[in-house]
Amino acid sequence: TCFVLDINVPSIDGIEILKRIREFNLDTPVIIISSTVELDVIRSSYNYGCNDYLKKPFFIDELEIKIEKLCHFDKEEVEISPKCKFRFKDSVLEVEGKSEHLSRKERLLLNLLLSHRGKVVSFDTIQAIVWEGNFASIDSIRSLVRRLRKKIPIECIETAVDVGYQFRDKSYCHDS
Repeated sequence: TCFVLDINVPSIDGIEILKRIREFNLDTPVIIISSTVELDVIRSSYNYGCNDYLKKPFFIDELEIKIEKLCHFDKEEVEISPKCKFRFKDSVLEVEGKSEHLSRKERLLLNLLLSHRGKVVSFDTIQAIVWEGNFASIDSIRSLVRRLRKKIPIECIETAVDVGYQFRDKSYCHDS
């Protein structure tokens, strides 16, 4: 698990979210992304416990590398279910021994959901990470999730109505 927080989001400050996370959880990595370049803000982000700070604009691959390292996704693959594995290095979903290549957005979404397994990932976070901060309609996000669900042979991506999606914990995934 890894949190990716933006400092400037509507209705709540990312630093406040960081403080709350650190009240209850000292170990989960937190990456702050922000267009803010003020040294005081960057310093306070680290003082409150962020593990890394990424200034916008950035290359999505850079964020992906940071997530992989902080969340220990630098390993070869992750088991989604006994019949389904995801290989990070070449973005291949292996289903019952058959390889299924994922598109860039499918890979980014799967990486994001797996790095927050068991926790809801908001539409805003999906837009920021998968669409690299560009606008994405809710319908575009739903369409991407639908395509990814078709490629994964088990029901693990759960809808959090009006909020986002979560990748269920392994014990709650079941064959579709």
